[in-house]
Amino acid sequence: MKNHGFNTLQVSDGTEEDAYFAIPEEGENFPGIILLQEAFGVNHHIRSVAERLCVEGYAVIAPDLYHRTAPRLEVPYSDFSEAIAHYQSITKEGLKQDLQAVYECFQQMKNIRKDKIGSIGFCMGGRASFLANASLPLEAAVSYYGGSMHQWADEAPNLHGDHLFFWGGMDEHIATEHIETTISAVKNAGKPYTNVLFSYADHGFHCDERESYHPLAAKEAWAMTLAFFDSRL
Repeated sequence: MKNHGFNTLQVSDGTEEDAYFAIPEEGENFPGIILLQEAFGVNHHIRSVAERLCVEGYAVIAPDLYHRTAPRLEVPYSDFSEAIAHYQSITKEGLKQDLQAVYECFQQMKNIRKDKIGSIGFCMGGRASFLANASLPLEAAVSYYGGSMHQWADEAPNLHGDHLFFWGGMDEHIATEHIETTISAVKNAGKPYTNVLFSYADHGFHCDERESYHPLAAKEAWAMTLAFFDSRL
């Protein structure tokens, strides 16, 4: 198995799922992080996030959530239309199976803190990170501008670990009322959470390969993310 690169996981529905691994080369007892892609695939940016987390001492696995319809698909940021059919093909049940496959992989790996697993995702992956926290016994989870997360607000009572939410105040893809629906559900369920909105940032502000990249918001959000994981994992 490659410490850095794609490996294949077996999913309970009989499919095979490629996933990008970034595992520290030396040391032991690493916390694990499930890294969840944007709609554009497990692309260069997602792989770079995996490597950045790895440098910080985390073992990271980023599953290809499109493996059932278009394995290893990478879509240009300028052509979201190419991803729509694959994005729409993802089901909650299939996603739960994909997340479980990654979690079980961590449980079988040496030098991993089996009780210290978290998740992080961006846009589509932000919503997936919310589901991961509701479906798996995670210690911490982070969602960057999770689109359509409000549709799964009923999962809030099932959250296991603390959850950190990031949003962009200039984001026209996610309505304010949808953010409020999600956060209210978590609050009403009595689950621990942190909610951060950057009033001056747009959707996708963390990705330095997109036009909407905002260096200040990205820097501050990343520092908060590392502090959040460090204190819980």
